[in-house]
Amino acid sequence: MSIVRLFDILYYQLHNDPLEAALSMKTNNQWVSISTAELANRVNQVSRGLLKYGIKPGDKIALITSGNRTEWQIMDFAIQQIGAISIPIYPTISKEDTIFIFNNTQINFCFVSDENLYLKIKEIKGECPDLVSIFTFEEVKGAPHWLEIADMGKDDSTQYEVESLKDMIKADDIVTIIYTSGTTGRPKGVMLSHANIVSNVLSIDPQIVIPTKNCRTLSFLPICHVFERMVNYVFIYRSYPIYYAESIEKIAENVREVKPHLMTVVPRLVEKVYNAIYQKGISSGKLKSQIFLWALKVGQKYVPFTNRNWKHLLADTLVFKKWREGLGGDFICMICGSASLLPDLNRLFAAAGIPILEGYGLTETSPVIAVNGLSKKLFRLGTVGTVIQNTKVKIAEDGEILVKGTGIFKSYYNDDEKTHDAFTEDDWFKTGDIGRLEEGFLTITDRKKEIFKTSGGKYITPQITENYLQQSRFIEQAMVVGDGKKMPCALIQPDFEFIRKYISYKPLPLNEKASLQEIAESPIIKERIMKEVEKTNHLLGKWEKIKKIELTPEIWSIEGGELTPTLKLKRRDIKKKYIELYNRLYMDC
Repeated sequence: MSIVRLFDILYYQLHNDPLEAALSMKTNNQWVSISTAELANRVNQVSRGLLKYGIKPGDKIALITSGNRTEWQIMDFAIQQIGAISIPIYPTISKEDTIFIFNNTQINFCFVSDENLYLKIKEIKGECPDLVSIFTFEEVKGAPHWLEIADMGKDDSTQYEVESLKDMIKADDIVTIIYTSGTTGRPKGVMLSHANIVSNVLSIDPQIVIPTKNCRTLSFLPICHVFERMVNYVFIYRSYPIYYAESIEKIAENVREVKPHLMTVVPRLVEKVYNAIYQKGISSGKLKSQIFLWALKVGQKYVPFTNRNWKHLLADTLVFKKWREGLGGDFICMICGSASLLPDLNRLFAAAGIPILEGYGLTETSPVIAVNGLSKKLFRLGTVGTVIQNTKVKIAEDGEILVKGTGIFKSYYNDDEKTHDAFTEDDWFKTGDIGRLEEGFLTITDRKKEIFKTSGGKYITPQITENYLQQSRFIEQAMVVGDGKKMPCALIQPDFEFIRKYISYKPLPLNEKASLQEIAESPIIKERIMKEVEKTNHLLGKWEKIKKIELTPEIWSIEGGELTPTLKLKRRDIKKKYIELYNRLYMDC
């Protein structure tokens, strides 16, 4: 069967390669699975229930969950096939942005995962005149449960209504409006059609071919983000079982339980995994730590997807095999997006037998523009891979990446001005990223809007410096600042957990139980972290070197508003929150 609309992917799996465990999630500490046939039945049942409830084509339905889950995917397909439009919303966005999205798209119905989100939306319901009902996936006292909708659709005698609506849905119909996470400014509603996302699913497919049957996948990144959502469609298209991770706190436990072959990641997660591996490797006794460090040196010389020499084979037996076992033992690769990954880190994971396939894209491009593949021909360190099918890329005179293709969105919802500004006069989409295209491989050098200029006229690309800084065990997060100032400086969130261990081993006038505030204000800790900064400064140009730092007394998080759901820095919000520390950096300038 041909795939034209997104929901066709579900029936493609059902007709070609149905699974006994298509989707799985943790319930009461047990993995609970549903088959492809059961998934299709539930989707149709919910579609019938939605129609009986009065939902009609074109209605806007919000989906908000605190974690990836089976109910989300059922609702997604059920909404699609009756012509309604889904609005996935991040659970951690501000009250103001939530109200804006609800009113901007005139959301009629909302499905949330839990009590906290139910109370959050219930609180703003009076400010959202189009919102009719809020349903919950979990049992919440006093709240309508989503199975009430499913129960209304138990009678399958009205399935003909669903089939009739499915037949009327065209490839160019809008299927979802996804609001950008908003590192700066008010969120924009990206309108994507069935054709946009289907094109991306089918175009990325030839790039990444996993050489195993029933490849187990772990879904970790927020499913409301277009990257994870699209990749989940790829997994369903290929009949790969999907396991929904419980949370970032339980990701390590879930990896050991599921033993995935494949999952999507962001650079910060990879860095955290590596730092944990490194810390364990150098803390295993003198001989074992020497062997570990020797293996890393061997890995640093490895060219991915080439034959391994005897040193590499020995390093694999002594170190890298245990590395893989610690990550479940079955990983074939990871797919990485959201930000750039240091090539040396990717090389080490490839040496350990877990290549990380970097890709690149935006919500507006459905999302993938380019991605690396699982072969020497399709993989190049430091790049985001080759441009996918049905997509064209060119580099503007100022270095900005411009894109055309079937995956490119049509417009922002209710915002003609921003839509016009997003395209060139000859209809190329302006990504806002700077890069180069060499021998078919695309390299991202920075985000155009994140590059800043010092008062001396020197341009600074902060993300490169930040990536280096975050390799230090002392540094959890770093944000380079200095727009319009004399010199670049940095706001740094220390790795408080590691620093407490450091304090316990060193004769310092600081207790290992010291508060975050006490650690951040400690001149000794600041001086020690500055030594780590100096290591990075040796890798930078004179004008790029970090001259001063300030330590923040809190852990940067999604919930705290410092990070987006894909763990990117919300620069404007971080600067605003720590404006006193920022001003201290430039007090004497």
